[in-house]
Amino acid sequence: MFIAFLFKTTSTQNGGRLKIGIIADPHSNLAALQAVLEQMPKVDDIICAGDLVGYGAEPNEVIDLVKKRGMRAVLGNHDYGAISRDVAGFNPLAAKAVLWTADNLREENAKYLRGLREELALTYGSRRIYVVHGSPRDPLFEYVFPDLPNRELLELTRKVDADVIVLGHTHVPMQRVIQGKLVLNPGGVGQPRDRDPRASYMLLTLDDEISVKHERVEYDVEKTAKKIEAAGLPSELATRLYFGW
Repeated sequence: MFIAFLFKTTSTQNGGRLKIGIIADPHSNLAALQAVLEQMPKVDDIICAGDLVGYGAEPNEVIDLVKKRGMRAVLGNHDYGAISRDVAGFNPLAAKAVLWTADNLREENAKYLRGLREELALTYGSRRIYVVHGSPRDPLFEYVFPDLPNRELLELTRKVDADVIVLGHTHVPMQRVIQGKLVLNPGGVGQPRDRDPRASYMLLTLDDEISVKHERVEYDVEKTAKKIEAAGLPSELATRLYFGW
């Protein structure tokens, strides 16, 4: 899938084209994150729209890789749950995974999650990118699905001063334009929920035009599923990976 949207012609940070990798919801799935990073072409920056942990059995390994690659990440609701042990609002399976994650996080990685902000406002030259896990109205918990009516999407985004708005949380890819703002959700890296089990990400190009390309990546689902089961996490969290739901 490839969509280009023409905005005001401006120069970028270095007077040329910039490429930004956009990911969301790795959810402690190291194999999926590694596959995405291996396929992703050379980029100038990588943005992660939250939920580094939860569901999967490798939270420390995922955080280590995020830190190693210098990604710009925001806090997701599972990240918050893992550092607060507050599981109100989580379904029973998710709550078990959150508490398991809290028990198994190394302190240095818990500290990293505690240092994440709920929102980021990034500037690349004259281009502005706003990043949040849920929505600008509720950074941690509100879902913004692709079929949200224009009126509601406008209400959610009208106060955001940005060319591009990056969301996560739904695990469902989205590309919308509302009053000149490009609203993106790259889909889930570690637990897709659009009936496609492949890991999902987007490649954003900032130039005279802003364009975005959506990519899917095969990864070793069985390897991740076996690690979930071996860790004593609910087997349903492993099974759903094969089906992308």
